Amino acid sequence: MGPPRCPESAPGMIGAAKRALRRAYHRTGEQLLLPPLARKIRRDNLTYLSVAKLRSLHGELARILEQEVPGDIREFGVALGGSAIYLTLTAKDRNFHGYDVFGMIPPPTDQDGEDSKRRYQVISGGGSEGLGGQEYYGYRRDLYSEVSGRFAAYGAPADGGRVTLHKGLFEETLSLAPGERVALAHIDCDWYEPVRFCMDRIAAALSPGGAMIFDDYNDYEGCRKAVDEGLRADASLTMIRTAPHAVVRKA
Repeated sequence: MGPPRCPESAPGMIGAAKRALRRAYHRTGEQLLLPPLARKIRRDNLTYLSVAKLRSLHGELARILEQEVPGDIREFGVALGGSAIYLTLTAKDRNFHGYDVFGMIPPPTDQDGEDSKRRYQVISGGGSEGLGGQEYYGYRRDLYSEVSGRFAAYGAPADGGRVTLHKGLFEETLSLAPGERVALAHIDCDWYEPVRFCMDRIAAALSPGGAMIFDDYNDYEGCRKAVDEGLRADASLTMIRTAPHAVVRKA
């Protein structure tokens, strides 16, 4: 009697296992392309940014630091604080300002597409899932304190010195003094109105060689519309690339 035959499903199961291992190996290899701090932030489930977006964000910040583009670093849409912490620690002596409602995000408007409205229905209906099986950040009772605590745990206390977190709507919390400069703005706020507001206000203060990064350019119609309109309105701004997110620089 020969050896027992494998069930007909076994080859398929083995193939699926191999494909899963290849995907896991590829993800591990991708992670190794990130700086150690970025890898730790992802392990701690503090950012929704993909490996590709983190690498792009790192590259743009590194260019700004190397070229000594003057100005501080700002982020609009802090969420769990991961990319904000990364920018703060990597930029070293630059001031960092982070803006967020630190709670449920405002709804999209008529300027946004159906994609944004569908996404907001999921969020507002309590159906959005958090990273690593945790509660979605927008549902947490005191997200501001959580994020402040994470900054402190990473050695960059948000005490209003080098690091300041601004809680509330952007149009109520963004204040730029005359002559104040911005070197890099990471704009991760999904919908048309906040994106357009941030782009218009930051563009005026952006240093030559400075950059704005729009995280949701490829994800939501309203964000893409706001950025494209802003580019048409300001000839000093140039789209450098649109993948994995939009990077706009000032001449």
